[in-house]
Amino acid sequence: MLERLQKIIAAAGVASRRKAEELIAAGRVQVNGQVVTELGTKADADQDHIRVDGKLLHSPERYTYVVLNKPKGYVTTVSDEKHRPTVIDLLRNAKGQKVKGRVYPVGRLDWASEGLLLMTNDGALANALMKASSNVPKTYVVKVAGQPDEAKLDKLRSGVSIAEKGGRRVRTAPAKIRLIREGDNPWLEVTIVEGRNRQIRKMFEEVGHHVEKIRRVQYGPLTLDVPPGEFRNLTSLEVAKLKAAASGTLERSRQSAQERAAAPGQADLPPSRARNHRQARRAV
Repeated sequence: MLERLQKIIAAAGVASRRKAEELIAAGRVQVNGQVVTELGTKADADQDHIRVDGKLLHSPERYTYVVLNKPKGYVTTVSDEKHRPTVIDLLRNAKGQKVKGRVYPVGRLDWASEGLLLMTNDGALANALMKASSNVPKTYVVKVAGQPDEAKLDKLRSGVSIAEKGGRRVRTAPAKIRLIREGDNPWLEVTIVEGRNRQIRKMFEEVGHHVEKIRRVQYGPLTLDVPPGEFRNLTSLEVAKLKAAASGTLERSRQSAQERAAAPGQADLPPSRARNHRQARRAV
């Protein structure tokens, strides 16, 4: 992509944009072996060889952020020793779509689970999101066998002891649970802030109910909005919100906005994501 030369130099961390303009005017910048002094000159950081004072300029690392709607029957890994289909296969085989660079799943959805899966090559963000201390909420719609009574649901809301690998037992953090469709095998909406292996399945097993289906519909500020097996790139605003969520600032800013809206003389905030929530749950 063609950009002004001073912008490319500044983005690479060599100098401020104003200082970069001075470097160009002084004849200290070369593009593909030719000295450039015209400030309006454009170049492609990925294709052109740009040198400042003889040193080759390296373009800043470009990160890719993808949200995938994982179907049942795919494992959340880059490769699988059992040769099962992986989420990477979905990216490779997508029609008319390409992912720049190699991306990795952020957290996991097990083989039988469906829904929103974030994938990126931004290791710092991935690690921050997966830390238990980040408290980034993840929302699922869950179909269970049998109707759990309120006592059981309250137990899940408070936290239950589940077994982890090796037999060690841990207590889950408090969860938000609400009924979204009644029936002999009801659908529930479950929001947790952890990401333990098969956590929701284990939680319901502890109160005597088997999870028949599970779909993640929200991850922090992201809402599931692509068909099964398909993906899309995140917008810059969504990436910024994810980073804020990972650092804990998103929730604080949201609370502040709600407090301002509730102040005398202020209008109520509009329901910004109502449409997306309806779309995410339309298949329930």
